[in-house]
Amino acid sequence: MTSIKNYIEEKNKLGRKVLTIFLTAGYPDPKTFVNLACSFVEVGADILEIGLPFADSLADGLVIQSSYLKAIENNISPAIMFELTKEIRAKADVPILLMSAANPVLRFGLDNFINTSITSGINGLIIPDIPLEEHAEFYNSHEEIDKILLTTPTSSDKRIIKIDQMSSGFVYCVSVAGTTGVRNKFTNETLDNLKRTYGLVTKNKMLIGFGISTPEDIINFKPYCDGVIVGSSVVKRLAENLEYKNAIEFVRSLSDACNFD
Repeated sequence: MTSIKNYIEEKNKLGRKVLTIFLTAGYPDPKTFVNLACSFVEVGADILEIGLPFADSLADGLVIQSSYLKAIENNISPAIMFELTKEIRAKADVPILLMSAANPVLRFGLDNFINTSITSGINGLIIPDIPLEEHAEFYNSHEEIDKILLTTPTSSDKRIIKIDQMSSGFVYCVSVAGTTGVRNKFTNETLDNLKRTYGLVTKNKMLIGFGISTPEDIINFKPYCDGVIVGSSVVKRLAENLEYKNAIEFVRSLSDACNFD
């Protein structure tokens, strides 16, 4: 597969912003998880982001925290998560990202975790709780897989530029301060910050996440990014309707909103 950055560029050239859909590994049901993920790809998800369940996730809101706890109850371990991503990779030719806290990675063993990620078909890692100043030391020069860093509304221009230089694949732009979750509206200040950040990210592509929950949000954000990441509103629909039809149709509507007019 082409690199994540080139993949996003190709989608942009074809007339769309990329849609990344977040899923908690093995949630709601480990037995149907792979088919669910592939169904999202079939209706328009360009990238899949798989969250490794962790009981003490700091940046996640109640919806994703609840899904993590349910997945842990279902015995979703890193090893099982890797098996699930292998199955997805065998069926879906899209980039797969892994979101994890640093603690499970270190417990698994960093080298083992990265090597297993690669052999499981994962293209990029997002580990938000690694301080920027410790990023290079943490990864110990592993170049075989993309490492995606995050900016926030409080990031200075200088820090955004450094994050862009240290990231590979894309820069994950957190749209609002706080935890993940559905937002009722975004302020002009939010849009101004997204515009500022987008202008500073020059090495990588930039995707916006946190709080994007409707097709209308995507339409509003399209001028300020190369793609979007949607998580809580999808996970919420999975929790409410175990037949998955509602969530699948919702992802289809999000994908339609990613197309250029």
